[in-house]
Amino acid sequence: MSIPTEIANTVVDPKAYSEGVKLDAAFSMLRRDMPFARAEPDDVNPFWLVTKHADIMSIESQPAIFHNGDRPTVMSNKEGEQFVRAVTGGEANLIRSLVSVDGDEHKALRGVGFPAFTPKKVGALEADIRAIAREFVDRMLAMGPECDFAKDVAFLYPLRVIMTVLGVPREDEPFMLKLTQELFNSNDPDLNRDGQVGTPTEIALSLQQTMIDLENYFENVTTEFRARPRDVVNSVIANAMINGEYMNRRQLMGYYIIAATAGHDTTSNTIAAGFWALAERPNVFRQLKADPSLVNGFIEESIRWATPVKHFMRSATADIEVAGQKIAKDDWLMLSYHSANRDEDVFDRPFEFDITRKFKQQLAFGYGPHVCLGQHLARLEMRIIAEEILSRISSFELAGVPQRTISNFVCGPKSVPVRFTVN
Repeated sequence: MSIPTEIANTVVDPKAYSEGVKLDAAFSMLRRDMPFARAEPDDVNPFWLVTKHADIMSIESQPAIFHNGDRPTVMSNKEGEQFVRAVTGGEANLIRSLVSVDGDEHKALRGVGFPAFTPKKVGALEADIRAIAREFVDRMLAMGPECDFAKDVAFLYPLRVIMTVLGVPREDEPFMLKLTQELFNSNDPDLNRDGQVGTPTEIALSLQQTMIDLENYFENVTTEFRARPRDVVNSVIANAMINGEYMNRRQLMGYYIIAATAGHDTTSNTIAAGFWALAERPNVFRQLKADPSLVNGFIEESIRWATPVKHFMRSATADIEVAGQKIAKDDWLMLSYHSANRDEDVFDRPFEFDITRKFKQQLAFGYGPHVCLGQHLARLEMRIIAEEILSRISSFELAGVPQRTISNFVCGPKSVPVRFTVN
């Protein structure tokens, strides 16, 4: 049995993720009635839609059976996929990075960055990150009594943190923010390169140009850090050796790009979404103000609530049965983290924002060998900014209508107008 075409079209529609209500209704129905079913949207190759928490964990635990990179790692329509394969010489993904490779290559690439993002290494950054957080909170309070929390705080603070870790100069931060937004929001005319809704080929061409701009930048970074290595992550990437040789150009550029873009955008989305939730819920704000020990619960619930990476795709390397369905070799699967983090079998009252929720394995960072490398840094950044803001304000509410980005991949708030009072 196939998912109704209207529902299938909804779960791949970038606009549905910006609006929310129709999408959540679709996923609720699917989890109840068709939790693992075939989808055949218009203009997209057929795929299996995986909506349940347990099924996603099972698939992510079998990386030899379910590959990331054999087919597109991110939902792509037929025209866009053809374009990418044409410009990459047959590869399924425009960027060759940690999230789009498998097996020994993935293990080797992950090993390059892993030492920089262990809990111990990240913990040593707390004082520096707190100083950055205070700088941005000072700016926010100086704008009072109103600001756009997404644009004025949430976009900029994690950007400064990751650029500092990578070794990118402050004057280059606006450039990195612009190209990150172009990369993850190709369907959003407010943020994409062309300022309009394009055809799949036009969107792919724009993404290719953004990639060229990023690669030109990082070619200079490579030259600089191979000549003068420093204790920053971009220098580690530039000088990393795999089997006695530097990473090839596709691997090298993919590593820089994923670190410099995903390294802040997903954290920005989660911070913005969490504080949007607080601004809508004065009782939760007061609860958190009264008991700062709840900050970790606030962070975990914000991560679940935001789930900024909405999906990744996998493809089967062999015939296999999952959740009672017979998956054929080369079949494509969409793992909906957005749906899994609202799975009623795992999370009580999943559509309530509850900072006292008992810990459950939310899947916003993925699971298994491909779990997010930067999750410890992201949590630390979120905790510190929450502590610094909550200690200095006495009220926090919406001052307008928030908006989300138009994207079915990485999606989160792009505007959160708020009003606040200072202690």
